[in-house]
Amino acid sequence: MKQTRRDATAEGLTRRSFMKGGAGALVAAGCLHAAGRGASALGARAAQGEAAKVYVCPPCGQDCDKLTFDAPGKCPGCGMALVLKSEADKVPTVAILLFDHAEIIDFAGPWEVFGGAGYKVFTVAEKTEPVKCVYGQHVVADYTFDESPRADVLLVPGGGVGDAVNNPKLVKWVQDNAQKSDHVMSVCTGAFILAKAGLLDGLTATTVRGGIDRLAGAGRNIRAVYDRRYVDNGKIITTAGLSSGIDGAFHLVSKMMGLGTAQQVALGIEYNWDPEAKFARAAYADRYLPDFQGFDAVMLSTEGDTGRWELRALVSKPASVAEIIEQTRKQLVSGTPHAGSPVTAATRATKGGDRSEIEWKFRDDEGRGWRGTGVAEPSPDEKGKFVVTLKLARA
Repeated sequence: MKQTRRDATAEGLTRRSFMKGGAGALVAAGCLHAAGRGASALGARAAQGEAAKVYVCPPCGQDCDKLTFDAPGKCPGCGMALVLKSEADKVPTVAILLFDHAEIIDFAGPWEVFGGAGYKVFTVAEKTEPVKCVYGQHVVADYTFDESPRADVLLVPGGGVGDAVNNPKLVKWVQDNAQKSDHVMSVCTGAFILAKAGLLDGLTATTVRGGIDRLAGAGRNIRAVYDRRYVDNGKIITTAGLSSGIDGAFHLVSKMMGLGTAQQVALGIEYNWDPEAKFARAAYADRYLPDFQGFDAVMLSTEGDTGRWELRALVSKPASVAEIIEQTRKQLVSGTPHAGSPVTAATRATKGGDRSEIEWKFRDDEGRGWRGTGVAEPSPDEKGKFVVTLKLARA
């Protein structure tokens, strides 16, 4: 396999090799310069008028982006599979929308996937000033709304989207560019931006665990689901929270470039991608437990799966076991997603008031039966604080 710099001229070509024993015939500006074994055959084909195939490294941001090769194989610089230059000129593009309070992993995770697959990725924001993402990260976008080019894929991250969904210029840019793009994907609360743009009307969609209950009302006839890591409607893909965008990006790469390419990229970034995985954070059983609003509490442990959950919390306020259990009961009755009959809960306290308990049962929004128990008792280690243990399981 022979290589040359893409920006070399016919005269004064400089050969460069990234591996010992590399380099041979050099191809540039339509001229073939023989150097090493195999050059004569290639030269003969050129002399007969047969166009020599030129291979390049997919864009990776390194010096090897400037090299050309006369045969397929692996790039000796970055290790990526070489592609025909004619195909490389058609590299898929991804436009990532940025806005203040955008979640880092929502765009950085998919960016890593698309970049690893050889896509050209660029960012777009309303202005040229640095965008302040969560945790204080500042990013300067490549383009503004007024100058951004068309992209094959439009990626809309989530995060704090309150200002974004109320920004008419941002919503209009999403609407316009969604029409031009072949694929549109949201991550996390980015689904609310798509909903505001009217792109989820009549579709099934998902978002981060805490936003699913609100998503159905964010547009017209949106069917929000909580048990999928991503939802593919064809052109429009929505993913659940945060790291779910990585899986959504792999899914999109597999659609556009084939399963093998997506699997190879996953191995390259050491990510355990399973296209058949059923994990969805919002489907875990703790969606039916109280969120301890109004409590002064620290979580001690919380674990389970889709059919059971157990959590333990250290509570400072309310300041008695009876108040803790009563407030828990109110949250269970008013806040548990259920269908048909309401949540029924019974509480009881032991003599002396040093322990209070609760039992409850309900049928969830899919008609499945559940039973729960809870105990509040004084902490054995911290005076004036209480340990609350809640257990929930399918009936």
